[in-house]
Amino acid sequence: GGARESKVSSSAQSMEVTTVPTSPIAGQKPGTSGLRQKTKTFMSEHYLENFVQSTLDALVAEGVPVKGGTLVISGDGRYHNKTAIQIIIKMAAAAGVGRVWCGDHGLLSTPAMSAVIRTRSRGLAGMAPFGGFILSASHNPGGIDEDFGIKYNCENGGPAPEKVTNLIYTNTTTIKEYKLCCGLPEIDLSAPGSYTLGGGAFRVDVFDCVEDHMGLLQQVFDFGAIKALFAREDFSFVYDGMHGVQGPYAKKIFVDEFGAPASSLMNCEPKEDFGGPASASHGHADPNLTHAVELVARMGLNKEGREIETTSEPPVFGAAADGDADRNMIMGSRFFCSPSDSLAVIVANASCIPYFAAGLKGCARSMPTSCALDRVAEQLGIPYFEVPTGWKFFGNLMDSGTDAFPGKPVYTPFICGEESFGTGGDHVREKDGMFAVLAWLQILAAENPDPAKPIVGVGDVTKKHWEKYGRNYYARYDYEGVDKPAAEKMMAAMVEAQPALIGTTVDGMKIAKADMFEYHDPVDGSVSKNQGVRFIFESGSRFVFRLSGTGVAGATIRMYLEEYAAPDADLTKHAFDVVKPIADIALKISKLTEYTGRTEPSVVT
Repeated sequence: GGARESKVSSSAQSMEVTTVPTSPIAGQKPGTSGLRQKTKTFMSEHYLENFVQSTLDALVAEGVPVKGGTLVISGDGRYHNKTAIQIIIKMAAAAGVGRVWCGDHGLLSTPAMSAVIRTRSRGLAGMAPFGGFILSASHNPGGIDEDFGIKYNCENGGPAPEKVTNLIYTNTTTIKEYKLCCGLPEIDLSAPGSYTLGGGAFRVDVFDCVEDHMGLLQQVFDFGAIKALFAREDFSFVYDGMHGVQGPYAKKIFVDEFGAPASSLMNCEPKEDFGGPASASHGHADPNLTHAVELVARMGLNKEGREIETTSEPPVFGAAADGDADRNMIMGSRFFCSPSDSLAVIVANASCIPYFAAGLKGCARSMPTSCALDRVAEQLGIPYFEVPTGWKFFGNLMDSGTDAFPGKPVYTPFICGEESFGTGGDHVREKDGMFAVLAWLQILAAENPDPAKPIVGVGDVTKKHWEKYGRNYYARYDYEGVDKPAAEKMMAAMVEAQPALIGTTVDGMKIAKADMFEYHDPVDGSVSKNQGVRFIFESGSRFVFRLSGTGVAGATIRMYLEEYAAPDADLTKHAFDVVKPIADIALKISKLTEYTGRTEPSVVT
């Protein structure tokens, strides 16, 4: 509604291309989540432009129809987003792009970007985008002294494959010039509208950032059934947007569609610094027990997930999103559902979601995610996969049997997730923070058909799940900002020690298997090595070490701990207590303190 048609400076001279000489800038290698650096680095001369030009050149070299094509450009609303969007629009015009699409205020959540690329063209010939730039550093803090990032997604709505990111990086090491149309005016992103420029050679469309993603979710879920759950007097709800991009989506879906009171939304105004150092989360828009301080307290827990005294009864359901809204946290009254358990519960109950009513054809988890999903998949008799960390591996499984990989098995409908608070389905090719929340609301709606009966909450559903499948007690220790060479030495020493440790007993636990995880992709045939050090005990318990690359300073060592308890065991213990003996063994074998000088993790989730 209220779209503005505008013919701003449609004279041809505004399309004049300026060529700017430049030279390579070191360190522009995109990881699984694109390129992330300090905001001031991105604001420095040529930095953003070099990377964008290198990407556009890589696409042309790969035969992508850039000239005359449609490109989406939006981000998570962090500091420098608005400026960066205007620069990329001018560069897209110079590259011969025909149309640029932007969410209003320059906002699109990461899953919404995927939805826009996949569905917004509504089948109109030649309108489907060839890809999109997402301006986000995900859950990393935003602000002039914090982090910024850029990621390119392909025509399937998923992150660029390694072949493309390697070519982008090679281009950044040889770049000599970039091109932009300096004469183009700044585009007003504050409201929907269309802008035709350069005598009709180029146009920019600004649209409601929520509509495409919500439209897709309406095809997956039964919004009416969820609305009926919200109408119950004994159902209460709270949602923490953490001042990231999810605010407008939360308002439109929870308040406008489901009828939740506006007061049930916390921190749902997008801010350039996600609330900054003065906020309860200190500007860390990362939905976990450590950072989502306000939500966790409201739900009656502390940062260890242990119960606290509350002045009022906590809501029945609570959830949160991260900065770019691809992550989620699920909570019940005085109950935290770990992402590994959440994934297993959603898959076990998927048939109550219309899109999955006929049954799943596949599911998957990242290797460090707990094995809870495997037990469900085995009972349901559906294929399940253990993949390296990185959403593109799930994307291949979802695209198996399509035009991208003809002749391969079809695994869709498909649900997947990872322990780092990411869950998703094959409706998009990114993890989707809203998807997980709606999946849980759909399960609660199905579990509560009779409004006369007491409400069944998140804790009840999860405990019932454990009684059927057993419980995978689980925790992750993060050691942040560790000296990278020291961390690499520690990993190498562990791998070297593995063969001799198999069959030995440490602190009463026998090691059955120890390896460095590598993945042979069944869809594209690629092999991914060095994906994490694994130690698996005879009991089925395990620990895993990974070095993570999403931080900007130093390395992060992630230590994952898991102990399986059968359905007839004690399922009521606190996870952090149960896995402590495994942590002691892991620290002993890894010699982490010796290598890094760290005696305590930075974060435990």
